[in-house]
Amino acid sequence: MNKLTQDAHWRQQMMLYCWNHGLTKTSLRYHVSRKCVWKWRNRWDGTWQSLMERKRSPHTNPRKQSRSEEKLVKRYGRQYREDLLLGYQKARNYGYTRSYGCFKRTVTRLLGKQNVTKRKDHKPKPYQRADYPGQKLQLDVKYVPSYCVSDGGKYYQFTAKDECSRWTFREMYDERSAYSARDFLEKLVRRSPFPIRAIQTDNGTEFTNALLVTKSKHKTLFEQALEDMGIAYHRIRIATPRHNGKVERQHRTDEMRFYRKMRMYSLEDGRSQLARYQAASNDYIMTCLGMRSPNEVLGLYLGVM
Repeated sequence: MNKLTQDAHWRQQMMLYCWNHGLTKTSLRYHVSRKCVWKWRNRWDGTWQSLMERKRSPHTNPRKQSRSEEKLVKRYGRQYREDLLLGYQKARNYGYTRSYGCFKRTVTRLLGKQNVTKRKDHKPKPYQRADYPGQKLQLDVKYVPSYCVSDGGKYYQFTAKDECSRWTFREMYDERSAYSARDFLEKLVRRSPFPIRAIQTDNGTEFTNALLVTKSKHKTLFEQALEDMGIAYHRIRIATPRHNGKVERQHRTDEMRFYRKMRMYSLEDGRSQLARYQAASNDYIMTCLGMRSPNEVLGLYLGVM
């Protein structure tokens, strides 16, 4: 006999007592409220089965997801299991109107929980965010993974990310040098939809000579180009890549969305594929922007600038 059955038999004894002694005495004897005794008395038909607990779930759920919505979630949840935000955006393009949280919960319900290694909680330190596009851009270099390069060469992706709108610009090079950094800077200034006030990088030799003993006072081509353009230059602390966290996080996203699915055969081929990805990437929504894309946020600022 389980607990539900035991409770029903106990209520049966309470109802038999109530039948002989009344509502008030039953309430005092069984230490329950008169309202509780009255509820079970109205439900009682003489058998203990009528005193079993009933399901408390609603009989109807008007906001329940339809089969077509669950089909969309299942399709794009399976296709973009490692990048549910992009899957959510794809589902929205086909009429999915629920929230991102609902989408993630439905993916877990339909496809099972994904195995994720729990990371140690990190308490972020206070950081002054950029107030408008172009106030500060984070710039960094990413190694192109060798598994997507067929000619055996080494290639590098230079990336710039605006701290305010998260607008991103990328270009691929076959060398990691100050010459490549200067060329990337010139392309960035031409392609940027807003004036650039400051740029922040790490202490790599392609950007600065500050850590070199013999050349610490000599400016690199990149630093000289910044000075000629009137752009302020900031270097992060040594061995603290989290200070360039926005562009570092973008590199991880680029590897997941782009490099794991591509195969390049030359520098020109890699640049052409990266250009197609670059054209679409600034239209992808981001949670930190309130489910808006960088281009949408940029449009709000450029309308009043």
